[in-house]
Amino acid sequence: MPEITLLSQETIDKIAAGEVVERPSSVVKELVENAIDAKATAVTVEIKEGGISFIRITDNGCGIERAQVPLAFLRHSTSKIKSVEDLMSITSLGFRGEALSSIAAVSQVELITKTYGELTGTRYVIEGSKEKENEEIGAPEGTTFIVRNLFYNTPARRKFLKTAQTEGNYINDLMERLALSHPGVSFKFINNGQTKMHTSGNSREKDMIYHIYGRDITSGLLEIDHKNEYFHVKGFIGKPLISRGNRNFENYFINGRYIKSALLSKSIEEAYKGFLMQHQYPFCVLYFSMDTDLLDVNVHPTKMELRFSNNEAIYKTLFEIIRGALTHKDFIPEVPVQEEKIRKRENIKAPLPEPFERRGVEMVRSGGRFQPQDIQQGTDGQSGFAASKENEDVQTTIPMQSAAPQKESAPPENLSVFNSLLPKKETAVTEQSADRVSESNTYTVSKPVPQPIQADKTTASLPEETAAALPESKVTYEQQELAAVSEGFLTKDAKKKHKIIGQLFDTYWMVEYEDKLFIIDQHAAHEKVLYEKTMKKVREKTFSSQTLSPPIILTLSIEEIEMLEKYREQIDAFGYEIEPFGGKEYAVTAIPADFTGIDTKTMFLEMLDDFANINENDSPNAIMEKVASMSCKAAIKGNQHISRPEAERLIDELLELENPYNCPHGRPTIISMTKYEIEKKFKRIV
Repeated sequence: MPEITLLSQETIDKIAAGEVVERPSSVVKELVENAIDAKATAVTVEIKEGGISFIRITDNGCGIERAQVPLAFLRHSTSKIKSVEDLMSITSLGFRGEALSSIAAVSQVELITKTYGELTGTRYVIEGSKEKENEEIGAPEGTTFIVRNLFYNTPARRKFLKTAQTEGNYINDLMERLALSHPGVSFKFINNGQTKMHTSGNSREKDMIYHIYGRDITSGLLEIDHKNEYFHVKGFIGKPLISRGNRNFENYFINGRYIKSALLSKSIEEAYKGFLMQHQYPFCVLYFSMDTDLLDVNVHPTKMELRFSNNEAIYKTLFEIIRGALTHKDFIPEVPVQEEKIRKRENIKAPLPEPFERRGVEMVRSGGRFQPQDIQQGTDGQSGFAASKENEDVQTTIPMQSAAPQKESAPPENLSVFNSLLPKKETAVTEQSADRVSESNTYTVSKPVPQPIQADKTTASLPEETAAALPESKVTYEQQELAAVSEGFLTKDAKKKHKIIGQLFDTYWMVEYEDKLFIIDQHAAHEKVLYEKTMKKVREKTFSSQTLSPPIILTLSIEEIEMLEKYREQIDAFGYEIEPFGGKEYAVTAIPADFTGIDTKTMFLEMLDDFANINENDSPNAIMEKVASMSCKAAIKGNQHISRPEAERLIDELLELENPYNCPHGRPTIISMTKYEIEKKFKRIV
């Protein structure tokens, strides 16, 4: 058995430092919290190369007395607690006495400090836990820490750090949380010489939210202020309209400390159920004041986790507070009234203004195939083809028993084969009525629907290496059974025998072919069509842009700006054109042509959220696929009525794909039932 020996103090210090100092943001957190505990009202943080090579933190707090400076760098030396009983009533952010010793063990630290009562200050240098200099100098009141070459003496730890940009992003995020947690402190954050954040320190929480998250978020807040036997919570929660695609916008502070709590997160997200779409998360900035007897913050050296003495009661109480704030609120967004263009169409009125959730920029007509921009909302919220002069004479007819018979007209040769199934006596009605499959399962068109007119477009090219990395879609093993039995259904000759029965639940289209009934999910099918079109353009290295006039103005957070700059090449390649608009605002002047007709702002912000979740080891292929999947947002939805011509075009495009069986998210697009199965259900076959 190997001999048991005591570790050297240097080894002990480095092991202990690994628990406290995980990355540059850990250093910033510990030193800024020390500044706050020192009653500082202004804190400046400056970093270079993501904080790996240089961190400087300056505050105007009380400073450290000259005689106590060397003592401050010893393990478990602190001014914040005196005994174990003090752990049950901690009011400071720090208390373990490990931060300075841990930082000094793995970096080169320079400290300049001066208290109010001293005439001169102290300059102290320590590297790898070894004191190098200790001298008296002139200095302003307060403290400045300069940390250089983090993990210089532990290369094994340093190689696990991420890129300078990523480490800088972690510090960006941390500074936003610290600024939110203490709105009475003025924070200034400088990254590689650029001032990224500078808050006023006026103690107004809403002003801080505006400074960090911008106007759009701030305008969609609900104020919370509730006191009960467990805690006092105040702050703001977001209306459902400003929900986001990840939890990065959930902020909880307990007794001035930013924490991560699965309990609080779960309680709030459950309260929002029914108000948010799936995979959307609420925005919140909540400040909890709680008796220290009900908390245990001594769970982890980072002090980001804590334990509650009564989890169930806190969960239930917070749920009821948030649910109560959301209930009976008017969440109908205000939409500016815009002048609608008057369109003269026979028997069809101009579309009414749409609700916020479904409004979009002006539809673009492009190509000759079914795309979201080929559809516009009708007078009752149902979809119809975009109006043009060429199709003013388009007329649909359905049989009506009470109407007088109309003279029969011969259809053109290129009319759909479905006309062969139509009755001979028909009466003209409005297109809106004819679109409803529930009123009839037959229709005629007096002239073929024209191809949409071509829009002016600009072209953007994708990087060759990115496009080359993208594979063609393949049919999976699980799809082979349907592919085998449906091979005839997918051929060009079979299309002539397709008999569209109608639309079910405003979501599914039923198609009869030979002895089978095929049911197609319109949302999943359209998602697949749009995704494959987008990926094809990626492989061909070209994308079309549609100019927006006026442009859309976005207010981005520091993290979102970093994501925008980091993935600028991919964003530009997809057809976006984005320009700085001053401060944290950016102007979206053009979007991908295939993305028109949807909420551009929401879609772009969701794309930035997805970028934040990308693993740095992801290939260019994976990154571009994430962006391409955003085209699914433009797909027609379930419970949305579309006309039969639109369904025909959608089905035709779906069946032309190499793999039409599943949407990009894995859901089936087509299922089938045989005549035998149906007859067996009705006991025709025993």
